[in-house]
Amino acid sequence: MTTLSTRALNRATLARQYLIARTATPVREAVAHLCGLQAQAPQEPFTGLWSRLHAFTPDRLDRVLTDRHVVRTHLMRRTVHLVTGDDALAWRARHDTMLRQRVTATYRRELAAVDPDDVAAAGRAVMADGQPRTMTELVRALQDRWPGPPRRVLGELLVAALVPMAQLPPRGLWQTTAGVRNLPLATWLGRDLDPLPDDADDPVGQHLVRRYLAAFGPAATADIRAWSGLAGLPAAVRAIRDELVAFRDDRGRELLDLPEAPRPCPDTPAPVRFLPAFDNAILGYRDRSRIIDDAHLGLSVAGLRAVLVDGRVAATWTTQDRHLHITPLRPLAPQEQEAVGAEAHALAAFLDQGIDQVRITAAAAPADPHRRR
Repeated sequence: MTTLSTRALNRATLARQYLIARTATPVREAVAHLCGLQAQAPQEPFTGLWSRLHAFTPDRLDRVLTDRHVVRTHLMRRTVHLVTGDDALAWRARHDTMLRQRVTATYRRELAAVDPDDVAAAGRAVMADGQPRTMTELVRALQDRWPGPPRRVLGELLVAALVPMAQLPPRGLWQTTAGVRNLPLATWLGRDLDPLPDDADDPVGQHLVRRYLAAFGPAATADIRAWSGLAGLPAAVRAIRDELVAFRDDRGRELLDLPEAPRPCPDTPAPVRFLPAFDNAILGYRDRSRIIDDAHLGLSVAGLRAVLVDGRVAATWTTQDRHLHITPLRPLAPQEQEAVGAEAHALAAFLDQGIDQVRITAAAAPADPHRRR
C-alpha cells in the first residue's frame, strides 16, 4: 500500500479546498464542493470564499443567501454551517440523532425531566404559522409548559437539535450585524426534508463519505467522524469500499480516497492564503498534522484566524483600529514576509474596513532547551 507523506497530504487538501489556485466556480457550487463552511461567526465565510474563489465579491454570497440557494443551519458537529439548500435538506435527517445527543449530553442535568419528543412537537406547532422567531420568542411561547430548564438550554435544544431551522438573512450578510431569526428549513426552502432511508447500507452516509473525500481526502474514517460529528459511518464506508483507493500515512493509518481525486506532487508550490476563524481546511480532520503543527492545534479551536505559508499554518491574523496584524508562529524568511505582506494588502482591500496599515510582528524566538527554569 502506498504511503503518502504529510506534505503530499497537505497538497491534496490544498488542491481540493481551492487553496492552491483560486477557482472560477460559482459560489453555490463552491459551497457544495466544500461540503459547507463553518459559519458560527457570520462574517468569516466571506474571507474563506475570498481566499478560494477568483474575483470573489461579497454580493455574490449575499445573493445566494437571500435567494435561498445557500442557508445557515446547525449541522456537522452541531455547529452553524453555511451549506446549500439541497445539502441541508438531504443531510439533516442523517444528523438528527447526533444533534439531539450532543445537546442533551451537554445539558443532561438541566434537561433530565424533559421529554425531547414533546418539546419537538410543541416547537413545530408554534412555528407552523410560518413566522420567523428568535430563540427567545420561541422559548417564551413554550415556557409555561417547561418552566424548569433555563431559557437558553431549552432554546438551544429546540433550534440546534429538535426543529431543523434556517437562520434567516440579514444574519450572515456582508458587514451586517443582525440577530438570529429562525424559520423551519422546509418552510424557508419550500421543500420537505429528505426522509432517512430505512437501509442498512446507509445511502445518505455513503453520499456524505464521497462528498467528504472529494473535499478533504485522502482521509481516515476517524477524520470523517471528526468532520461530521457522526459515529464513523461504518456501514456507509463498507458499502462503497470497492469504489475507493487506500493509502497509508507516515503514522501507519489507513487513508481512503476517491480514485480520480487530485493528489498533486508534494513539490507543488503553495501560495500564501489567509483563512477565517474555524475554517474546515483545519477543523475537518481528526489528525490535523497535514496542515498545522501539534503545538498550534489550540489556535484553530480557539477561533484564531490562520495564515498558510507553504501550505501550513505559520501565523495568525486579526484586524483592529484600521490595522491588519499578523503574528508569525515561526520566523518567516524575507521572501515569505514579502508574500504574506502582499496577500495581506489584497485582503485588507477586500475587507473594506478602512485598513491603512499591515503589520507583521516578530516571531517569538524558539525556546532554548538548555536554559534553566
